[in-house]
Amino acid sequence: MKKGRSARSGEESIGERHSAPRVEGVDYGVLDELVGYAVRRAQIRIFEDFAASLSHFGITPARFSTLQLIAANPGLKQTQLGDILGIARSGVMVLIDSLVEQGLVRREPQPDDRRAYGVFLTPAGQTAFEQIRREVLAHDRRISARLSEQERARLLHLLEKLASST
Repeated sequence: MKKGRSARSGEESIGERHSAPRVEGVDYGVLDELVGYAVRRAQIRIFEDFAASLSHFGITPARFSTLQLIAANPGLKQTQLGDILGIARSGVMVLIDSLVEQGLVRREPQPDDRRAYGVFLTPAGQTAFEQIRREVLAHDRRISARLSEQERARLLHLLEKLASST
């Protein structure tokens, strides 16, 4: 991922049949027929735009997902968060540690289980989350701008169908 890349440059190819630059004269063979390859190419372009849009916050897609879940579910246990995100306990710890370090999240022992900790947004985290959320929504509108509302809804449905089939 290139730092300093403008969100606009990532926008130009979003929605085209091939979102990442194609190398002229290269035979891609079966790759052009693979759903996973197409999804990965789109993901790379989307993540580039996300990074360019939110780099000043120090927020990654995983950190945003974590903040969103904590904001909507104050006191969520770290273990529950890992289950929801589909990541190992050690991965959740790294995510939470980074958000604690940024002053966005705090841990509190759970009264019903002294071994478990709930996670909450700090007051600074609540303020930052609202700004981050607005920028993520703008990013999402930008990367899906070439889709009609119907196409966007259909894409979300199809991606959910793929995600739940594994």
